[in-house]
Amino acid sequence: MGLSRRLEEIEQDAGHVSMPCNFVLVRRIVATEREYMAFVSSTRLRVRSWRYLFGFTVHSLRSSLQARRVDGCYAVLLLREDRNTFWTCTVWRDDKAMRTFMTAGAHMRAMPKLLEWCDEASVVHWLQENIEAPSWDEIHRRMQVDGRRSKVNHPSEAHLAYQLPPPRVKRTSQLRFK
Repeated sequence: MGLSRRLEEIEQDAGHVSMPCNFVLVRRIVATEREYMAFVSSTRLRVRSWRYLFGFTVHSLRSSLQARRVDGCYAVLLLREDRNTFWTCTVWRDDKAMRTFMTAGAHMRAMPKLLEWCDEASVVHWLQENIEAPSWDEIHRRMQVDGRRSKVNHPSEAHLAYQLPPPRVKRTSQLRFK
């Protein structure tokens, strides 16, 4: 059940119409919603030159192994495409668990390097009702609708125009770490 629907039910139960929000009430509703919702984080990165590919691959694998061990991580997926393009998807208990991962260890060491290594980078986050990893088609749709560009030092024309071709998924191009 969505948060807005839950708010409507509580308002009906209380027998009143819309009025300014009670933040304590909203916090309780959000906490209740989070009990069965998962936080999804996805990135799309294009490595701008083959000379950065080895370092990128090493950091990606280390970051994926790190994510797999973090409490609150439900899924870790990587997708490799042509033209040095990579997609990631992680599913978390909440955004706090994801931020704990993001600001520590291998991932924290990798993030500054992406400014120089990548010429395209984008990220998207959303909540979903289950802990299953979404399809790559859903990730692409979300990236187009709700995603944003990440900063890179050498942006491509596609990055500047926010052009995101759909991922081409092959059986051998995916890795699932959890």
